[in-house]
Amino acid sequence: MSLLDFSAFLQLSLWELVLHASLVSKLVLLLLLVASVLSWTVIFAKWRQFSGAEAANNSFLRAFRRAPNLDAVAVVSEQFRGAPLTGVFGLGYEEVARQVKARGEVGNKVALERTLQLGISEEITRLERSMSVLATTATVSPFVGLFGTVLGIIDAFTGLGAAGSASLRAVAPGISEALIATAAGLAAAIPAAVAYNSFGHTIREIGSRMDDFSLEFLNLTERAFEE
Repeated sequence: MSLLDFSAFLQLSLWELVLHASLVSKLVLLLLLVASVLSWTVIFAKWRQFSGAEAANNSFLRAFRRAPNLDAVAVVSEQFRGAPLTGVFGLGYEEVARQVKARGEVGNKVALERTLQLGISEEITRLERSMSVLATTATVSPFVGLFGTVLGIIDAFTGLGAAGSASLRAVAPGISEALIATAAGLAAAIPAAVAYNSFGHTIREIGSRMDDFSLEFLNLTERAFEE
């Protein structure tokens, strides 16, 4: 038998095992399939979001560092709405405008710092949206698969006892059906776990960049009102 024939045979056997699985096993596999599809949807969406956010952050930061004052940054910030740094800048700029309008200067630096931190928190919350889907899939899917496997093995041995046969040929199909649930659980969990850890690292990096940017914002504000 060639490798291609063996692969086709293996796929056919797996499909037949799924078709002949018990109702509970099919429900478990369906649940894992839904979780996997939802997880991959979130993975692609977050990958696009983070890729766009990092590129927009870099472009906005270059524009910010070249700008002579906050007003100039505010004009160009509309071009980088996808950048988390733009959200932080927007809140900080509004706070500066309020203080200047009320007092003619930025007299309450603590309030400005708190506003920048609030902007950072809001942006991190936005970046973390839907991450719970990946965490839940990575954590729960193996146990759901194990649940289906245990029920499948119980069903297989129950049928084996009723048939009165103790041969491997008699019990192998039932155990194979049961183990598919474990494999499906791992197939759903592993990509979700890898993506969750990778995206978590990206969020921490963007968070650190926003912290550094808040310091640059404060420095630019001080220089603007010292002149």
